[in-house]
Amino acid sequence: MKVLASSSNSAAQTAIMTRGECEDRIRALSVRLDSATPLAPQHEVELCVERALLLSYLGRPLEARSDHLRVLELDEGHRTNLLELGRLLVHTGQREAARAVYAKAVEHHPNDLIALTNYGSAILALDDPAGARVQYEAALRIDPELPEAHGGMYYALSRLGERDAAALHRQKAFGCKNLFQSPYRGDAPPISIVLLVSSTGGNTPIEKLLDDTVFQTWVVVADFYDRDTPLPDHHLVFNGICDVEVASEALYAAQALLAGSPSRILNPPAAVLATSRCENALRMANLPGVRTAKTLLYPYALLAGDEGAATLERDGFHFPLLLRVPGFHMGDHFIKVPEPGSLASQVATLPGAGQPDANLLAIEYLDARGPDGCARKYRAIFVDGQIFPLHLAISPNWKIHYFSADMADRPDHRAEEAKFLADMPGFLGPRTMAGLKAVHDTLGLDYGGIDFGLSPQGDILLFETNAAMVVEQPAPDPRWDYRRTAVGRIHAAVRAMLMKDVAPR
Repeated sequence: MKVLASSSNSAAQTAIMTRGECEDRIRALSVRLDSATPLAPQHEVELCVERALLLSYLGRPLEARSDHLRVLELDEGHRTNLLELGRLLVHTGQREAARAVYAKAVEHHPNDLIALTNYGSAILALDDPAGARVQYEAALRIDPELPEAHGGMYYALSRLGERDAAALHRQKAFGCKNLFQSPYRGDAPPISIVLLVSSTGGNTPIEKLLDDTVFQTWVVVADFYDRDTPLPDHHLVFNGICDVEVASEALYAAQALLAGSPSRILNPPAAVLATSRCENALRMANLPGVRTAKTLLYPYALLAGDEGAATLERDGFHFPLLLRVPGFHMGDHFIKVPEPGSLASQVATLPGAGQPDANLLAIEYLDARGPDGCARKYRAIFVDGQIFPLHLAISPNWKIHYFSADMADRPDHRAEEAKFLADMPGFLGPRTMAGLKAVHDTLGLDYGGIDFGLSPQGDILLFETNAAMVVEQPAPDPRWDYRRTAVGRIHAAVRAMLMKDVAPR
């Protein structure tokens, strides 16, 4: 969950205007700002800030950013401008720029709770929990009960390994505030969605696919929401809790919360509970055309000790193998152990030492290298019974993520990916497509995805399949134009799934 404090009053006032009223006001502001008659600097500042807020509200971030930057030139300490520019940069994925803007906000407004909390969150997003902690602590010195600061402290301390202290902040963050209404920017009556999330993280980033001119989203923190309190009036429920390894408590809470509900429920908690790495490896091991990686959970202390390698080999593992700390993604705390003699030293590089309940996943290494020596990781997305290609990442490294793969500077790799995106069945062949369908049918989710490689025979090498898959928009660079159609298809399919069988109210 992102922990961003509430925006300024002027931004809240914008949200009560219709789109037509916003457009009319933007035109009126533009006439005054573009007039040949010079404006007083402070007057120009206020008009630019108002127009930026309206443009942002209408989903026009580039134009809004231009106005915000103009205000920076005229009045670099303007509070609303700094806070709203920071928020815009967060939502457009410009993390470092957001951090710099919030730093400027704290410099000019050192006791501002929103500035401090959002600065902490911007720092945390750049993987600096210690730095984020400083800002959250400053906010809590001013307001010891501020939920957003407690939420940020929970996530920062969790990453720093201070679990007991983190748990206290988690309770203070979500014990009283566990229902959030997202802004709605449409003029027609919205389709109302209850989005269930976990306070501990492990949530599907589905909000990236929710058009806020169509959908009104109520975010419910399932592991803290009172099951005796009715959910907000809604058309459907989307269970966004996706990671069994870090959010099982929230999944069981969601299951209880939805028991007996007549609502349409997408990604029911019971279906998600069956998608742990260990469970998937077992239940998909005998699917035709699919090879799963043997996956077992071990105590950290066992693998760090003298009997670790012997235990793994006795259980059927061979070296090289992979070790992963449960609950982490994007390659964090995920290593390849080349041979038995290096096991203990490699385990020591992973968090868990001194924690009696720390566990590690041992995962069979599936070699996804092609004849050129590069590994390939494909991602497909499952939406309402359909299978869509999302990307192909190619890299000389075994640990592949699209953002770090050899794609941007390799036209040949991009050409290969373009063929996969344009015609996935023709590119993969019937054996692989049958394997994908078997995985999809076994997974049993309305929304999910799969990361996989290919064997020389065309079998799927199953790396991961669950509801946690991200569908990011390609960067605004002509090199990625070939990817936009594939992403657009997925967005359209999700929207159609959410709107299916929705009766007007």
